[in-house]
Amino acid sequence: MSVTNLEYLFKPTSVAVIGATNDPQNAGNIVMRNVMAGGFMGPVMPVSATAEAIAGVLTYPSVKHLPKAPDLAVVCSPLDEVPEIIHSLKERGTRGVVLMGAGFASMSEEERQDVKSTILSVARPPEIRIIGPKSLGFMVPSLNLNASLAHAAVGPGKVAFISQSDSLFATVLDWAIDKGVGFSHMIALGSRIDVTFADILDYLGSDPLTRSIMLYVESIKNAREFMSAARAASRNKPVLVIRPGQALDTVLADLKLKETGDQRLEDEVYDVAFRRAGMLRVEDIDGLFDAAQTLGTPKAVFGRKLAILTNGTSAGILAADRLLAGGGKLAPLSEETVKSIDAVLGEENWSRANPVDIPFNADGKAYSEVLKLLVKDRGSNGILVMHVPWTAQPDTEIAEGLRDSLKRVKRMVLTAWLGSGAAEKSRDVFRAADIPTYETPTQAVQAFLYMAEYLRNQEMLIETPDSLPSDFFPDTARAREVVNKALSDGRKTLTEPEAKDILAAYGIPVVETRIAVSAKEAVIAADKLGYPVALKLRSPQIPQPFDVGGVLLDLETPERVWEGAASILARCTRERPDAYIEGFTVQKMGRRPGAHELSVSASVDSVFGPVIHFGHGGMAREMIQDQALTLPPLSMSLAKELVNRTRISTLLKGSRSHLPTDIDDICLTLIQISQLIVDVPQIRSIDINPLYADSEGVLALGGKIGIAPFSGHGETRLAIRPYPRELEECVVLRSGRQVTLRPIRPEDEETHRVFLASLSDEDLRLRFFGVVPRDFGHKDIARFTQIDYDREMAFIATAPDERGEPETLGVMRTNTRPDNTEAEFAIVVRSDMKGEGLGSMLFHKGIRYTRERGTKVLTGQTMVENKAMQGLSRKFGFVITPAPHDDDLVDMTLDMEKAEN
Repeated sequence: MSVTNLEYLFKPTSVAVIGATNDPQNAGNIVMRNVMAGGFMGPVMPVSATAEAIAGVLTYPSVKHLPKAPDLAVVCSPLDEVPEIIHSLKERGTRGVVLMGAGFASMSEEERQDVKSTILSVARPPEIRIIGPKSLGFMVPSLNLNASLAHAAVGPGKVAFISQSDSLFATVLDWAIDKGVGFSHMIALGSRIDVTFADILDYLGSDPLTRSIMLYVESIKNAREFMSAARAASRNKPVLVIRPGQALDTVLADLKLKETGDQRLEDEVYDVAFRRAGMLRVEDIDGLFDAAQTLGTPKAVFGRKLAILTNGTSAGILAADRLLAGGGKLAPLSEETVKSIDAVLGEENWSRANPVDIPFNADGKAYSEVLKLLVKDRGSNGILVMHVPWTAQPDTEIAEGLRDSLKRVKRMVLTAWLGSGAAEKSRDVFRAADIPTYETPTQAVQAFLYMAEYLRNQEMLIETPDSLPSDFFPDTARAREVVNKALSDGRKTLTEPEAKDILAAYGIPVVETRIAVSAKEAVIAADKLGYPVALKLRSPQIPQPFDVGGVLLDLETPERVWEGAASILARCTRERPDAYIEGFTVQKMGRRPGAHELSVSASVDSVFGPVIHFGHGGMAREMIQDQALTLPPLSMSLAKELVNRTRISTLLKGSRSHLPTDIDDICLTLIQISQLIVDVPQIRSIDINPLYADSEGVLALGGKIGIAPFSGHGETRLAIRPYPRELEECVVLRSGRQVTLRPIRPEDEETHRVFLASLSDEDLRLRFFGVVPRDFGHKDIARFTQIDYDREMAFIATAPDERGEPETLGVMRTNTRPDNTEAEFAIVVRSDMKGEGLGSMLFHKGIRYTRERGTKVLTGQTMVENKAMQGLSRKFGFVITPAPHDDDLVDMTLDMEKAEN
């Protein structure tokens, strides 16, 4: 993952077209014509061994004959010639290449890998960045650059579109031209042997010309890189994504496409990954642009309550129906608003409710006055203004009047001018004023709902998690011991008692269980457990014993256990004579009258790694199909969000006859499972079914765990890096006070707020290079505490205060470039802690961490007057130089290869 040299791709000052030709059907000719027709201002240099001139431009016989090194080379030559061409381009100093030559799609998997490895061994990205092979190219309209095979071009805009599909690239292009929509970038990634979605997201996330980013995704190659880049980009600007879903998964599975592997993709996993990254998923191209238009405005929607203003009763009903069907709400009108509209229109001339249905012949003045009243009403999260054309009414004048009245309005207002002709002119008025406008009520309402969902995803991204119970101390050593013993025996699954032993080691209450190989041993086990007991058949060929009558409950005497074992064996022999009988599971009956039967499970997705499932459990689980899933790691907030996405969550809230279920205990169980699959990566699957849950907590009755050998750290399997517990350490200050140095956690929000408030004005000025307000809001603190450990780190020094409550004493932050070439640091220590050596301890920990992750350079800036910071940095080997563009600052730079251990 790297943005290195991407500027040569997307901001080139010169372009070469390799393999250019005068054959109008050839890619080399199409690209050359598109580049020239686009009006690119830099040199355009076609390379052709046969033609003297192409598109009116003289050619060069080879790369080495070019008069200068092109920033960007569009290579249209056959793939077997590409390695030699890239070698020549590299010698000349080219840094960006687009591969359009045919042939990659028709190759076998082995041939593809050979071509890929050969090209990459020559290009050595990021020395040369490569888009493709099998790419349609890209457009950067602001540079008048059309380096693509597209049949048309678009104008400049503030939306970027990145596509994995050539056909959708062309479809979106036609749609945009028809709607008059412009782009900052249009990029077809092709087969992604180098530049990926993650690279482009990192690049466009900080591009000032791009206001929002749209993706068409079919598959992801590196989930960790994608999630890290997507989360970073979506914190800066809206990121929207479209993915075909189940139909695509079926096609990919049937065709066994090389890029995605043989396993069936799970669209729901992609869906939850997009949501977890703060992105908005839409259903179709119309939705993509409608949402982009709405989200591109600076006005936000913090809820799902919409006020509808219309001059057409039916149009208002359609809009309200779509709103309610989509999970939205009709905003209630306050009494004051109703009386005020009465004064404007008269009681008999409007609906006196939402939708606000005004006379069909209402003029611009009436629209504007009613809209002003709706804007003042705080009961709505947004307002939709619709107009149904009427012969005697000047549509455009009404639109212009509304535009003028909305100039200083901060509320979200959407418009839908129905019809064509004059209505299209009215929509042009709104577009020019950056007021979201749509052709139909359905489009407008869906755009509002998209915005509400997007902002909910953003809130989830920065939501402060509830604190975890302080008594959660898993016995990881015990769990690993059980798994390793089973692996050494050559087994792929644990016995039920082994599985429950591991669950118990992670604090999950389980029903005590024993294994018996005969009826006699079953009786002995039952005697030790205490009656009543449950008896279950054990057979690898019968995963669900209930299907063959292999489960007996509430056995209260040794005789009943003996007879039950005999009857189970008889039935199994009769119905499944092929099955191998291993014996029985004897389990103490779990008495929880009225408890809900839930299920918690974990599996490993081929793309996103471990996935956690939650939902309805028991024997009817497969029939009811009430399951939701999420990606670890989990916090209490994320666990609650998972539970709330299931239908059974409504029952868990309780009723007149049932006490509410202990939701926190369910969430803790989910977190414990999440931590277990990180700590013990040899676990491939977990299935707890049923998990009883009621007001007293949870109890696991059934437990299955699948295992497989695994080398490496468990966190590498996760799409999102979990809290790096291994980086915690204890130190002792000069005063003898014991302090913990550890990575910051989202749960630290309140203590970090107190820490910032405790800093002196001078500390804040030196840290933030100027006077800053002390009232840091939730979003500000969330940015400090909710970090992506893959690219950021914040080590805090924390210790108990006089009351035993944790307090933060200092923090050292590093922010690393996506390619890990450079990291920037900042450090601040509370004034009353200075002189204790804490600053040096934090600085040393940050440097050590940065060096161990392979970062090449650590840099920072401080004010010229901050001599203490400069002295501390010199102590660790930093070189101090004046900042090039600010006389009040100095740069501090450390070559990590020379850093002290």
